[in-house]
Amino acid sequence: MAGVSTKVARSGVGQITTMNQLGFKGEGASNKPDGWYLPIDKGTVALVLETKATDSMSIDAPALRVQVEKYCATVRTQYDLVVGLVYDGERTRAFVNGKPLDVPDELQPKEYYFSKLTDRPIDKARIYELTQRINNSLHGDFGIKNLYHRMIFTACALVARRYDAVLVRGMDYSEFHNGILNALNKAIRADLQQNAKLSLLSEVYSDIKMNVSTDVDDPRAVARLTNLIGDFIDWVTEISGLINSNAWNGEDVMAIFFNEFNRYKKKSESGQVFTPDHVTGFMYRLLGVDKNDRVLDACAGSGSFLVKAMSNMIREAGGVNTTKAKQIKARQLYGIEFDREIYALACANMLIHKDGKTNLVHMDARTESAGSWIEQTRATKVLMNPPYENKFGCMEIVENVLSSVERGTLCGFILPDKKLDKTSKGRTSRIQRNHRLLKVVKLPENLFFGIGLSTSIFIFEAGKPQDGKKFFAVNIEDDGLITVKNQGRHDVRGKWPALEDYWVDAIERHDDSRFGTGQWVDPAESLSWQAPAKPFVLTKEDIARTAMDYAMYLRGVDPKSARERLGAIAMYSAEVTETTSAVQVEVPK
Repeated sequence: MAGVSTKVARSGVGQITTMNQLGFKGEGASNKPDGWYLPIDKGTVALVLETKATDSMSIDAPALRVQVEKYCATVRTQYDLVVGLVYDGERTRAFVNGKPLDVPDELQPKEYYFSKLTDRPIDKARIYELTQRINNSLHGDFGIKNLYHRMIFTACALVARRYDAVLVRGMDYSEFHNGILNALNKAIRADLQQNAKLSLLSEVYSDIKMNVSTDVDDPRAVARLTNLIGDFIDWVTEISGLINSNAWNGEDVMAIFFNEFNRYKKKSESGQVFTPDHVTGFMYRLLGVDKNDRVLDACAGSGSFLVKAMSNMIREAGGVNTTKAKQIKARQLYGIEFDREIYALACANMLIHKDGKTNLVHMDARTESAGSWIEQTRATKVLMNPPYENKFGCMEIVENVLSSVERGTLCGFILPDKKLDKTSKGRTSRIQRNHRLLKVVKLPENLFFGIGLSTSIFIFEAGKPQDGKKFFAVNIEDDGLITVKNQGRHDVRGKWPALEDYWVDAIERHDDSRFGTGQWVDPAESLSWQAPAKPFVLTKEDIARTAMDYAMYLRGVDPKSARERLGAIAMYSAEVTETTSAVQVEVPK
């Protein structure tokens, strides 16, 4: 039987096609697999089949395994994951990248073997390694100096992969660029009627310019560019395959990119703060979000809260193929983002997770029109990390959101620790007259890697006045994460899940018995967690120093100058003698 080629894959059976004819150069004419499935998207799983009659050789014979693994090794030169199958008409053996895969004896449809691999754990170290290669190439080879442009370009390529774009090594620049653009337009086409703003994603992508030579008359320049594009395609397709795993739990792809791409960022550039993934999941639980909630993020950034909420809600609903999952994507996630390029990132992030219907809008969250839009969402939970600077209207946004959602809505905001304390009395009084601060959770000092921000989660109940009621506050001094070079902070030791469980329970019960940081705070005195005053300790040295300072004061001697002079005498007028075993210092009397 001859092979079949579609836009998705090349496939065939019959031992009539050589590996060389399938595109694996340098392979001999004798290498003819009994069956093959080679996807166009090389980030997905390829398959090779070897069949034998039951009476010719045992299915467990080493020679049979060697033969199928030889084919697999060849295919792996172009694909990250390859399933090798041996079938004798009655029993099946399977191998993945040289390792046995537990499968039923009966030969299964190819989708079964693919699903076995999409359940594999996420290799985040590999994602960071590939992202580093992409970052270096986009910055150095392609001349894309803008941090967000590199992120958008990579994200758009990932969206293209998710929507079956034909991106293969050997493409020229025009084919490559247009292939991504066409896939983006395909990804958003069905949803433009619901959300015309999605078209901004392809517009922003089209604005990004590569600083490369496209001189078709220079063969060396063309070859170099084609090779660079081929490398980029290979890296992106592998990342696409990695995040296609069912174990991917709503992690923010953009935050992974940001940690790496930020290396080339100039110190003078002001940047977006991307919420760490473990914090988005923590806030989801703190506010008691579930599959029936309507979640709003009015400063969506890259979409991290919405991606996490979507992932958790769909898992609670029973998976991506349920009717409820479609409803969650279409009518239960809402976001606003003002920055044009960050809005494009949020759209790309949702599309990477196969969601084009999320209600993302490009507007200013401080405005009346934004307030009206928020009202129409009928959001039941708010998860947000607004921009902290006053020039971006941090507290205007917070107040507008609280005033626009329905009474009783729980709203969680990540803000600098003392943001409410430092806000004008007029605004805080107005907020307290209309909304109630329930809880404050101080986050670890080093939470935002490399930025040096000290933040807390502020949980409000909208539409109910404070009426002088105290709020409960705790301090999470340590989340167990450690800094990994060029990769931000990670839960390398696996401490956070247990800590998260503890803190969610302790905050709900208003009882931090383990760490002893819980406190009830009077809003008339402060609107933040308060560090306990250090106990007063008086030592003999303190008394002696105070007495000496007073004696010098009575004699008209400046204590500070006297201490400096005594220090200089001790340091520079001492007699130093060296013995065979030590150095002795004598201070003149």
